[in-house]
Order: sequence, then structure tokens, then C-alpha cells
Amino acid sequence: MNSKRILAFLLAAVLLLTMTACGKNDTAGSGDSVIIAIGSEPETLDPTRGWGHGNSPIVQSTLVKYNADLTFENDLATGYELSDDGLTWTFTIRDDAVFTDGEKVTAADVAFTLETARDAQCSVDLTYMESAVAQDDTTVVITLSRPTSIFLNTLASIGIVPEHAYGEDYGTNPIGSGPYKFVEWKAQEQIVFTANEDYYGGAPAIKHVTVVFMSEDAALAAVQAGAVDVAYSSAALGTTAVEGYHMEAITSADNRGFTLPVLPNEGKTAENGAPIGNDVTCHLEIRQAIAYALDRQQIADTVLNGFGRPAYSENDGMPWNNPEVVIETDVEYAKKLLADAGWVDADGDGIVEKNGLKAEFSCVYPSGDFVRQAVAMAAAEQVKEIGIQINVEGTSWDEIMQRMFSEAVMMGWGSAIPNETYYLYRSEGALFDDFYNPEGYGSDVTDGYLNAAMEALTVEEANANWQKVQWDGTTGTAMRGECPWVWIVNLDHVTYVRDGLSIGEQPIHGHGHGLPLIQNLQEWTWAE
Repeated sequence: MNSKRILAFLLAAVLLLTMTACGKNDTAGSGDSVIIAIGSEPETLDPTRGWGHGNSPIVQSTLVKYNADLTFENDLATGYELSDDGLTWTFTIRDDAVFTDGEKVTAADVAFTLETARDAQCSVDLTYMESAVAQDDTTVVITLSRPTSIFLNTLASIGIVPEHAYGEDYGTNPIGSGPYKFVEWKAQEQIVFTANEDYYGGAPAIKHVTVVFMSEDAALAAVQAGAVDVAYSSAALGTTAVEGYHMEAITSADNRGFTLPVLPNEGKTAENGAPIGNDVTCHLEIRQAIAYALDRQQIADTVLNGFGRPAYSENDGMPWNNPEVVIETDVEYAKKLLADAGWVDADGDGIVEKNGLKAEFSCVYPSGDFVRQAVAMAAAEQVKEIGIQINVEGTSWDEIMQRMFSEAVMMGWGSAIPNETYYLYRSEGALFDDFYNPEGYGSDVTDGYLNAAMEALTVEEANANWQKVQWDGTTGTAMRGECPWVWIVNLDHVTYVRDGLSIGEQPIHGHGHGLPLIQNLQEWTWAE
């Protein structure tokens, strides 16, 4: 056994001893408790600052919530009306919801939450909301500056906070009206929740929940030691059989792919001084040739041990995805794209060139992320066949932020809400100041569809326009279109589950290990 695995086993043992010493009721394998090992610790438990973004915040109620099939149902709300112009939403909320400090949840709390989230300008985008006003204890009127079809998606992940008990420390000591109550948070170690027996939706069957933060190696060791009930793992470790546990490969839209700068290098720089543009990837035929040359299934089977599937967009499998984004691997077509555009291997070194410019560029990924490294290297090896050289390099995120506007990056996205498509591709987002649209893509046609999708008054109308963003029959962001991204694989979220525990019907997961798993925690049960 190597030193990393020995350390992982020691960490698992320390976890078990610590819990025993603290006298916790939530011990692994007990009938009304679970211990869950995940790799990512949240930054806050404050929904106005991003807790629960894209998922259920569990400590707090939301006005509406997602079903497993990504349709909406009422939660705190009992119903809503939308004005004909799409600007005014009137929600009626239930009158039997209480915060865990005993205070009743009112429309004033809803209004306070939404205006606090808007003013915070964190990961929750409510810049299009003009006001939220409580008309009485059970009615809140929300006014938007423009019709916004993603508003319900946003509301499904904004937990309602208590106006009377909200302060600077709320993110580390929250009060809510959701299915679980916060107990304690030991930074970089664990968060403990307990069931809210007064939850209007019925008390959850799992009464005690401990979420511990572990590396994938340590989490697997904890499973092997019987110290946890559920653990996120990885494609590399997911083939390990552990007695008393079964492995669930949860479908996700958690993707990996290259961002490819679409602008040439003209000497321009971003505000942080980072160079903008790449003279190789700015050529559409280069981007498309890479896209068609890749055997995505082979990468999923070999690099991910089968725990994944080919990716063709940022939202594969979602209701707003356009099925026409799928392309077949076609190496000969990729070669033809290059040859027709004048790219030839003039000196026989295996790399095509045009006007003295070789088809060679760098792709960076965050050091220590072995999945991104392996996917990038496998893709780079495959495109050598068509004469393109991709030099894969691991580095820090700080360094990536200096290079991502001029070099390819092995990125990861994927969300259970369509907001992501809007932020990835809108022209006004190509400001070269964050991780959205670092490739500098912009199109008046795309912007038209994006705006139409955002302003749609029905889900059906919105989805039709989201799909046209990707491909309208002539152009789009898809790889058969302008191809600012080369999507490669969607990861399965590999999860070890103790036998006898049901983790319910998991909705398709978005990007990021950890938080998506517990969004349906109130549905988890132990077998009798």
C-alpha cells in the first residue's frame, strides 16, 4: 500500500475516533443517521451569497423547487401569477411555515431575501429585479425590469432567510425553515445537520447528518473502514469493490472540454494585463477539426473507466438542449477541413502549418486535477493524427487567469439551470475578466436568441430559443457551428453508498462534487 493510501486510512480512522469521542449520535450505519464524505466544502450557508446555487439549500425553504425531471413544483409558495408583460410576479406563500427559532415565515422574509441577494451581487444574479414587496403576510409582489424566463430557475435555489435573525454571521450559523436544521460547522472538517421536526413538508426519515470533507483517496479509505455511509469518489477509484457498499454512477451535466480563443492575437490585453487572442485557435477550421477528430466514447471508456459519456454541449440531457449538437467522430473530415483551408505538413514533422504558422498551442489545466489532466492528454494524443499539436500543462488557477484569454483551458461547467448558456456566450460577457467566455466569443445572431430566451413568457418558448443558441440550422455555438468550445466528456458522479441506504431519485447533477448529492436529502431512507 502506498503512502497516500496509508494516510487516507489514517484520516478515516481519525474521523471515526473523533466522532466517537464527541459522543455523536450520527455514527455510520445507524438507523436514522448518515455520514457523507465529499470533497468540496461550501464557502457559506447563506443563500443570498450563493449557498444552494443551482441546488436545494436544505436548511432553507425555497419558493419553488425542482423535481427529479427538472420540472417545478411549489415549496414555500402555494401559487403564483405572472402579468401579461412578464414583469410582475405575485407569489402567495403558505401560512404554516416557521423558522427553526419559532418565528413564522412571512412574505416580508421573502422580500428581504430577494433584495438582499440582489444587492449582494454574488453568484445569484438578480440584477434584473427592481423590487420585492410584501403586500401582506402571505403575498409578495416581485417586479422585474425586463421579462426573465430563468427567474423561476433562480428562485428554486434561493433559500428564504429570516429578516429578524439575519446578520454578518448568518453564513456560518444559519436559521431556516427547510427540512434540516444547522447544528455546527467545523471548518475544513465537517458540517452537522439535524432533521427539522416542524418542517411543513414532513420531518425527514434521516434525523442526523454529518458531512465530512475528504479527498477522494481518503473518502474511499473511509468507505473501506466503514466510517462513512456515502462517499463521492472518482472515475479512477470507482471500480474498487467494497463489501457492504454499492456504487452509484449518478448522471451529470458536469462536463470537461477545451475553451479555444476565437480572436487573433493583436497585442491587446485584459485589465489584469493578460494577453488576448491566439493566432492558431482563432481559425474556425482548427477548432472544428479538433472537435471532429476526437473519439469521445474512447476517452470516456479509458480515461473515466466508463464512468462518463461523450459531451457535445454545456447542457447535454437538459430540456433546453438541442439534440442537433451531437457530432460523430470523423478524422477524415477533420483532415479535409484543415487541407481545404490550406493547412499542410510542409516539413514532415507531423504538424500542419499555414503561411509559416504551425498548428500548435498550449492547453492549461489546474495542477492536481487528475481527471482534467487525463482528459486533456488523451484528447491531445488523438488530435496528433490530424496534425495539430496541443501542449498540455498543469498550473495554478492564478496562472490560468493570466493565460485563459490567449490559450486553451481544460474547463469544467454544467448546470441544472439554463442560466449558464446565457453567461457563457453573450457578447457583453466577453469582457476578459472572469471564467465566463474567456474565449471572447460574440455574435449578434447568438445574442438575439439569448435575449429571446431570457424574455420568453413560457418555458417552451424559452427552450426553443436556448436550442437555437446552439444551432439554428445555419450557425450557433455548437461544435458544428462557431465552436468556441470543444466539449469532450460528461462525468458520472461516482458515489459509494452503504447497502440498505436509499439516496432517492437523484436529479441530474450539475458541475461540482458534493452539493448536488444532498439536494434531495429529505428523501433518503434506510431499509427497515
